[in-house]
Amino acid sequence: MSTTQNTTEKRFGIRLSLPEGDPRRAAHLLGPDWEAYRWYATVQERDQALADMTGQHPYYPRGERPSVRCEPVER
Repeated sequence: MSTTQNTTEKRFGIRLSLPEGDPRRAAHLLGPDWEAYRWYATVQERDQALADMTGQHPYYPRGERPSVRCEPVER
């Protein structure tokens, strides 16, 4: 399967970004405009991944969350 075909089949995504004030936005780290995307074939897959990403992370103390912002997107 080609990359183009795989990309067009995965229409439902999650946009990852960092909030203002996050130290990882520094130019020598990820930079102020850093963003990444994860793509899924169905809304259900995307929504399950989003729930997993925004839930309690197993390596964080209870109540703490990663500062990465996650938002659903479509193409």
